Amino acid sequence: MKNTRIFALIIALVSLLTLTACGGTTPAPSSSPSASPSAPANTDAANLADTLTFAQGAEPRGLDPALVDDGESSKVIVNIYEGLLKYAKDSTALEPCLATSWKVSDDGLTYTFELRQGVKFQDGTDFNAEAVKYNIERQMPGNATTDMTYADFVYGYVTKVEAPDTYTVVVTLKDKNTPFLSNLAMSMAAPMVSPKALQENNGSVMEKPVGTGPYSFDRWDKGQDVVLVRNDNYWGDKAKTQNVIFRFISDNSARVVALTNGEVDMIDGIDATVIDQLKSAGMTVDQPDGMNTNYMAYNVDSPIFSNAENRKAVSEAVNVPELVQSLYQGYASPADTILPSFVPGFSSDIKQVAYNPDDAKTILSKNGVTAVHIITYSNVRPYNTANGDVLATAIQGYLSKVNVTATIDSYDWTTYKEKVKAGDFDIAFYGWTGDNGDPDNFMSLLSDKDPAMNISRFNDPTYLELINKGKTTPNGDDRNAIYKQLEQIQVDQNPWLLVSHSKLLSAYSPKIQDYYYHVTGNVFLSQMTKLK
Repeated sequence: MKNTRIFALIIALVSLLTLTACGGTTPAPSSSPSASPSAPANTDAANLADTLTFAQGAEPRGLDPALVDDGESSKVIVNIYEGLLKYAKDSTALEPCLATSWKVSDDGLTYTFELRQGVKFQDGTDFNAEAVKYNIERQMPGNATTDMTYADFVYGYVTKVEAPDTYTVVVTLKDKNTPFLSNLAMSMAAPMVSPKALQENNGSVMEKPVGTGPYSFDRWDKGQDVVLVRNDNYWGDKAKTQNVIFRFISDNSARVVALTNGEVDMIDGIDATVIDQLKSAGMTVDQPDGMNTNYMAYNVDSPIFSNAENRKAVSEAVNVPELVQSLYQGYASPADTILPSFVPGFSSDIKQVAYNPDDAKTILSKNGVTAVHIITYSNVRPYNTANGDVLATAIQGYLSKVNVTATIDSYDWTTYKEKVKAGDFDIAFYGWTGDNGDPDNFMSLLSDKDPAMNISRFNDPTYLELINKGKTTPNGDDRNAIYKQLEQIQVDQNPWLLVSHSKLLSAYSPKIQDYYYHVTGNVFLSQMTKLK
C-alpha cells in the first residue's frame, strides 16, 4: 500500500464513513482540495498546451493495481483506472464511480452493487458484472499470489462474488468489515482491470495497463517517463489535456530546476530547503496537512530488536521534536501516534517514549548493543521530504551519543522495497500515506503478515485480536476506543519509533490551472490544463 501524498488549504476534520444502504455516507477526514489560485478563465483550446508533465522522485514499480503498493505507481494508476467507488475531491468521503449505487444487508455481510452501464475498457471490451467478478476473484483468498500486497487488505473477508445479471454484482463477506466500502475506492487492488488484458498478458499488466479511466497508456520509457494519452471513449468528463507525461527525476534539486526551467509543469517530493527558491522563481507551492505517518522500524526478528527493552532504549536515544524541527523546518509535526490527528480513533492521550539518552546509554550498554545495521532509501517520500539518507544520518548521529555505531546502506526506492522485504536489517525507514481515511488502514500495518507491509515483522496476539475487533465494530465511540488501545500497544511494545506527520509538499507552474493533489497523495490530472 499502501503511502498521502500538498497548499495553504488545510485538511479539515473528518466525519466517519457510515456503512448505509444505497451509498449513503457522511464525510470522512476532510481536506480542502489542492487547487490553483483563481486564474483568468481561458478554455479556448488555442490557448492551452496539449501536454502536462508531472515529475516524481522515483519510477513506478509497475502499473497493475493488484501487484504494486507504492505511491509512485499509484499516481500513474489513478489516471488510467477506476474502482467501483471513489473519494470526494476534497476528502475521503465515498462517491459512486463504476458502481452507481450500493446497499448493504442488515447483517452487514452482503453488498449489492448496481454498475454503470455503457462503460468500456480502453481495449474496447465491456465493463460489466463479469469483469468485476473476475477482478475480485483474482485477489480473493486462495487465488491471490504473494506479490498481491493489498489483496488481503481489500478482499480478505470476501467469500463469494456473484453476477446475477449484466450490471449487478453481489459480494458476500465472512464477517462484518467496517472499512470494506472505503477500501473499494483505493488506488491499490480495488481498480478494475480489463479481464481480456489480463488473460492476454499471463495475469499481469504491470507494463500494459488497461482500465476504464480518462487516460490510456501509451508507453513506458524505462528510467525516463510514462506517457498517457486521452481516452476519447471515456464515459465521464473527458480529459481536458491530450497528453500526460510522468517523468522520473530522483534528485530533489534536479526536479526543482526542471520545474523552474519549464522542463516540467508540476513536481512533488520537495522539502523545506527549496520552498524559497521555488517561490522566488514564481512557482506555486502546495502544502496542506498530509494524511501520513513517517516512522523508523525495528526488525523484531533481528537478534538485537527481538528484545523490546532494546527497542525502547534506542527510541529514548532520539530527540524526536528536535529531529523533526531540524529536518522539516515547520513542514511536519512530531508524531506521538500512528494516526494523524484528523483520522477517527486518534487520541491525544497517547504519548510515545520520551527522549532520555542517559537511560538509553545504560540499557544498551548493559545489553551489549554496540552496533546496528540500518537500511534506507535515497529519494524523498511524501511522508519524508528530507529523504531517507538524511533521516538515517540524523539517527546515526543520535545513536553515536549513546555509544552505538550505526552502519547505513542506502538504495533507490525500487531496490529498497526488495531489501526491506528480505529483512536483512536491524533498523529501516518507512512511512504510510493513508489510502482511505479509516484508522484500520494505518493500524493494520502492524498486523499484516506481509513483510513488505509490516516491515517490523511485529506479531502480538492482543494486537491481532483488537485489529479484528476494530474491523467488525461499527463506526463510533466504541470503535475509536479500540484504536486507542492499539495505539497504546504500539507505544508499549515499540516496534516503531514514530517520527512525524508531514505536509504534502508539491509545486507547480503558474501556467497550470485547476491544480489538484488529493489527500491520499494521488494526483488526478484529467481536469487540469496548462496555458501556452
